[in-house]
Amino acid sequence: MFEEEEEGPSPEPRLRAVELFRRAYEAQVEQNYVEAVEFYRRSIETYPTAEAHTFLGWVYSFEGRYDEAIDECLKAIRVDPSFGNPYNDIGSYLIARGDLWTCVRWFRRALAATRYDSYAFPHFNLGRVYEERQRPLDAARHYGLALEEQPGFAQAARALRRVQGRLN
Repeated sequence: MFEEEEEGPSPEPRLRAVELFRRAYEAQVEQNYVEAVEFYRRSIETYPTAEAHTFLGWVYSFEGRYDEAIDECLKAIRVDPSFGNPYNDIGSYLIARGDLWTCVRWFRRALAATRYDSYAFPHFNLGRVYEERQRPLDAARHYGLALEEQPGFAQAARALRRVQGRLN
């Protein structure tokens, strides 16, 4: 989750931040969002990482706090522009707010990021946007690319079949 870094004065703050992040994530999984926010904030104060900012934004999004979620993602990008998750997340939050236009550039940035575990998600999200915008060929292409990235992605497979059914 945290990239190994050779430089820096001491590993202690970083190790403490990792522990705080772990506790935050556990609270998040248990849907204890107040505690999760507190631990993510403490992790960031101890040693700021793109992951902690992104996950804090994720918790804010669960509560419908999209402006704050986007702000945390922008902070994550400032910490590490190569980390793909915050780009995809910003696009997802924009969709949640009904913006089917600005989100596209954020999903494209996620696809261009060099440090990202699952390019399937921005492809899937682009498929959703294009399907909603009545561009079925573009939607099918991105659903298919999501499946190439992650063959077991059931939502993408259903979405691709749905769009293909409308094209036939």
